Order: sequence, then structure tokens, then C-alpha cells
Amino acid sequence: MTAANGRRADATGGDTVSAVVRQWQAVHPDLDTGPMEVIGRINRCAALLQQAEDAPLRRAGLSRPEFDLLGALRRTGHELTPGELARETFSSGAAVTKRLKQLTERGLVERRVDARDRRVAHLRLTEAGRDLVDGILPEQLAYETAVLSVLDPQGQGELAGLLGELLGQLEGRLGALRA
Repeated sequence: MTAANGRRADATGGDTVSAVVRQWQAVHPDLDTGPMEVIGRINRCAALLQQAEDAPLRRAGLSRPEFDLLGALRRTGHELTPGELARETFSSGAAVTKRLKQLTERGLVERRVDARDRRVAHLRLTEAGRDLVDGILPEQLAYETAVLSVLDPQGQGELAGLLGELLGQLEGRLGALRA
């Protein structure tokens, strides 16, 4: 079975997706399962990485979406509105509102009402929130470094480039679909 780019689809490997692809090829030998090998592996890697990387967050009493909000506030370095946070974290407004309530109650985020429009809130990290994010981030990066150490630096760069190219295309398409 050849993939769309002319290369032979690699369903002979030992990972879970290879087994799934072999099964589909047995049932539908006429179909090109090449895309499944890429998308399936991306999805499987994402699920496995998320399970393991969430351990530091669980120890800190945070969910992944809560940490994403805190991280967005930390990395941008300035106040954000709930709408801006929703866009930064690819979350719904309702989900952001719920998470912000919990983070505010925990003393990790504080709100400031806009002086010109009292309906608008500006959010920023408290010192405790900043300390929490800064404390978790090195552990997270160490974990990611260890995971990627199975690839040499050139392989990491190639993978980052290919994923960046794919992500840019997908974000462009989804943006066009929303317009």
C-alpha cells in the first residue's frame, strides 16, 4: 500500500497504530491508510503525553485547562480579558468563566473591573499564581526533554518543523471555515 506521497505506508512497525493499520489493510486492502499512520500517531502520542505530563499539575491541584489559563496569563506578561483568555487557550467563554472562578477563589488569579466599562474584567496572576506556574514549568520542561531524548536534536528539529507546517495549515483552514 503506498501513501499519497508515493512512499510505502509503514504499517510494519511495533506501535499500536501499526497494528490498527495492518487490520484495516486486511479488511480494506484497496484503501490508502497512510493518513491514518500520521493522524493516528499524533493522536496517540498526544493522549500518552497528556496523561504523563499532567502528573505535576495533579500534584499542584490543577487541571490541564486551569494550568493553560494560568500559563497564558504568565507568558503574555499582561492582563487579559476572559475573551482573550478563551482565544489564547482554545476554550469556550463559559469554560473560561468557570475555571477563572475557581482560580480566583484559590487566590491564583485576580480581577480588575475596567474603569470605562464595568462589564469588562481584566485578569492577572497573583504572586501565588505566578509562583505556582514558575514552580511547575521547569518540571514540565524536564519531562518533555526526557520524552524527546529518544530523538536526536536533528530529528527533534525535523519533527518540530513538520508539525509546525501541519499546524499552520490546519489553523489557516479552520480560521477560514469560521469566517
